[in-house]
Amino acid sequence: MVERTKRLKQLLTLQEQLKSFHEMRRAGYLANAAAAGRDIADIMERQSSVDSLSSLFPDVYAGFVEKASTRQRKNEMLAASEAAKVATETARTNMVERSWREALRDDERKADDRAALEAAERMRKPG
Repeated sequence: MVERTKRLKQLLTLQEQLKSFHEMRRAGYLANAAAAGRDIADIMERQSSVDSLSSLFPDVYAGFVEKASTRQRKNEMLAASEAAKVATETARTNMVERSWREALRDDERKADDRAALEAAERMRKPG
């Protein structure tokens, strides 16, 4: 049974690493989406300033806004996808952790039973 406990502990460690990986990727996508949002706000602010060249090149400004908006939506969708993966890995991690704790309890119970049996056998044997 100790072997099962060891394998479950290794699996638990792996699940936690996978969960952390997806959390890290999600955070990166959210940071990229926020950066794109800041880019949009910056472009819009520059466009509305008095000395802006937006009246000369409206298509260029519109293109920048569109690209930043597309980048923001894409990163938000990727972050949502990673959030779903985080939820899945969290559920898996919880299941493996429960199994590991159960295996630990079983190992402890069996060790206690063995110790009690050995003590009873020693008491039964004439000394």
